[in-house]
Amino acid sequence: MAEKRRKYDAEFREGAVRIVLETGKPSAEVAWDLGGHAGTLQTWVHRARARADAEAAGGLSESEREELRRLREENARQRKEIVELGMERDVLKRSNSQDLWILK
Repeated sequence: MAEKRRKYDAEFREGAVRIVLETGKPSAEVAWDLGGHAGTLQTWVHRARARADAEAAGGLSESEREELRRLREENARQRKEIVELGMERDVLKRSNSQDLWILK
């Protein structure tokens, strides 16, 4: 039977990664000490290093990426709304021109 997957909170993950990065201990040893899986900890360390490299190279921070994602979603929603409003305007124009033709 499959083992139940453990969930770790952000504080635990950050602490475990900090131990690996600051002490220089192998992630397998730190994972063993903390009661976790070495592969999981290695993934966390890899992601932390990638984030640090991206920030050092002038890339976007995590909060900046989140804001960019939110702004892109808002932009897409507004573009869709603009298209819908244009279609409504066209329908109203046609109905008004037909009403004027009937009145003549």
